[in-house]
Amino acid sequence: MTKEEAKKRIAKLKSEINYHRYLYHVLNRQEISDAALDSLKHELSKLEEQFPDLVTSDSPTQRVAGLVLKGFKKISHSQPMLSLGDVFSVDELKDWDNRIKKLLPAQQKLEYFAEIKIDGFAVSLIYENGVLKNGSTRGDSKVGEDVTENLKTIDSIPMSLASPEDFREHAAIKEIFKNFPELKKISGDLPKTLEVRGEIYMSKKTFEEINREQKKKKLPLFANPRNIAAGSVRQLDPQMTASRKLDFLVYDIVTDVGQRTHEEEHLLAKILGFKTIEKAKLCKSLDEIEEFWKDILREREKLPSLIDGIVVQVNKNEIFEQLGVVGKTPRAAVAFKFPAEEATTIVEDIIVQIGRTGVLTPVAVLKPVKVSGVTVSRATLHNMDEIRKLDVRIGDTVIIQRAGDVIPDIVKVLKKLRPGYSREFNMPRTFCKQKVMRQEGEVAYRIEHPEKCDLVNREKIYHFVSKNVFDIQGLGPKIIDRLLDEGLIQDAADLFLLKEKDLEHLERFAEKSAANLVEAIQERKKIELSRFIYALGLLHVGEETAFDLAKHFGNLDNLSSVSLEELRRIPNIGEVVAESVYGWFKEEIHKKFIHKLLKAGVEVGSMRPISKKLAGKTFVLTGGLESLARDEAKRMIREKGGDVSESVSAQTDYVIAGSDAGSKLDKAKKLGVKTISEKEFLNMLE
Repeated sequence: MTKEEAKKRIAKLKSEINYHRYLYHVLNRQEISDAALDSLKHELSKLEEQFPDLVTSDSPTQRVAGLVLKGFKKISHSQPMLSLGDVFSVDELKDWDNRIKKLLPAQQKLEYFAEIKIDGFAVSLIYENGVLKNGSTRGDSKVGEDVTENLKTIDSIPMSLASPEDFREHAAIKEIFKNFPELKKISGDLPKTLEVRGEIYMSKKTFEEINREQKKKKLPLFANPRNIAAGSVRQLDPQMTASRKLDFLVYDIVTDVGQRTHEEEHLLAKILGFKTIEKAKLCKSLDEIEEFWKDILREREKLPSLIDGIVVQVNKNEIFEQLGVVGKTPRAAVAFKFPAEEATTIVEDIIVQIGRTGVLTPVAVLKPVKVSGVTVSRATLHNMDEIRKLDVRIGDTVIIQRAGDVIPDIVKVLKKLRPGYSREFNMPRTFCKQKVMRQEGEVAYRIEHPEKCDLVNREKIYHFVSKNVFDIQGLGPKIIDRLLDEGLIQDAADLFLLKEKDLEHLERFAEKSAANLVEAIQERKKIELSRFIYALGLLHVGEETAFDLAKHFGNLDNLSSVSLEELRRIPNIGEVVAESVYGWFKEEIHKKFIHKLLKAGVEVGSMRPISKKLAGKTFVLTGGLESLARDEAKRMIREKGGDVSESVSAQTDYVIAGSDAGSKLDKAKKLGVKTISEKEFLNMLE
């Protein structure tokens, strides 16, 4: 890679990493996995190592993430709370070891302290005269958030330090004093102020219990223990923190009390009454570190908490300090990460699937393999550009990595294992008896006339009846398939013409179930204009664009007769969307479809004039509302000029909390976002 290419790649990586770090640390949201973010940071670090003159002070490798949030007092750290650099292989561990040894005298012998890396949330605790004074988050590494009251609710954080006299007869303490007699004096003669740092975390067992409760309450499940731990510590309500059953362990004693090694800091913390990392080892060589890493990797699933690797650091504190800091990372310590959950398998075939807009997506059919305990047999290949980038062929052995809970991604082709019979995949020239085309500037391939494809028609009807559109209860893909296969419907409009007698002869359709389905369909004949537009399945038109169109035109007649020029003038509607909307409504087949819907009794409401009462305000709804359906509340907000969001952030103005409000309410409290009841919301509208 040339220097100019590296410069461009570094700029993109910095932007992407900063975006995801801000989501994670400031907004407590996550769009990509920790492993994916680690991979991005690792690539950036390697490029900056290769081109050191391209390193800038604003690089993510030069800072620790996090900003102080409103609602908490600020606390300045006596020393910056640094982050660790990552290594992902033994070779990279050796490179790290060689780098630090070059900075030391040739005769200097090193020993290392290795310990498991808990996937938690770092905090600092200050004790004065042996009593807990305050606790703070990492924040921006120099200034954190005062979360003392929340930390006091965690049982494993001592309110006061233990005296050696309290435990001198305990076998474990007697053993420590026997092997490290100087710690007895240190622990009995502590300075007035003592700072320790450690990790707040949640055990796997507690995490499973919390998610069981969430499921019982029909609330969204939490993604992982680390997110709950971080969110709970940063709650404005200590009672919420207490309810989460968090745990804490110490990994560092910051104050110089005479300790000579990191090993002694662990032992001293234990003497003073702190929980410490049990899985740790003093290593004399890199071979011992590697063996420890492998042992922990084998035990990983059996451990009570989530871990993502081990921490390796120079054991002797004097040498640790001598090696210093590069950017915001200590030279003398690294995180030796575990590999992401991956597996190898064989691509047995590559097929294409079609969506409701006629876009074709290539999918790899895999020899079934278990990844993270789940058997997978399909992997999305996204598009032809991705296939060419990976150079994946039918017959190849590939590495797959779980992306989310269901669909994995192919991350690498093992070309040395490619068989002689492997063959390249090419997008079919025809699909559904139509020409397959790729428009200039687009990545996706699509068929020329989606409306003439039965498979697209099925996808369109699935979308038409789904929750965010007509929301017809009890009408899922299986029933739609039967209705199509039996010739009872040809398009979505035919659903509104169905009678009970049409369904009664179908297998497993009794008289009552037929009546229930017909009733459910008829109950949904009235629909808002924005939902109706979204139901039509126009290319490039999602929910928000549908609402923008509804707001601008007010009714279906105005929209269906619009000119291309007028569409181009609408805010938030670009050229591509304008042409898509204009072209759709000019098609004769689409005009007939709308006429058929209206004739079948579908009533499309007109958009009421938008008032300015809630202009500029963003609302989030959570929990059950008593007098309003959630969709009705959204409509009312939009009609008053407000915006509706599905997630809580610092930009949210109000969270409307109904019964059994869940994680969104928790997050609102944590971020200091104003929460209101349903009654208060209705009063705002008057």
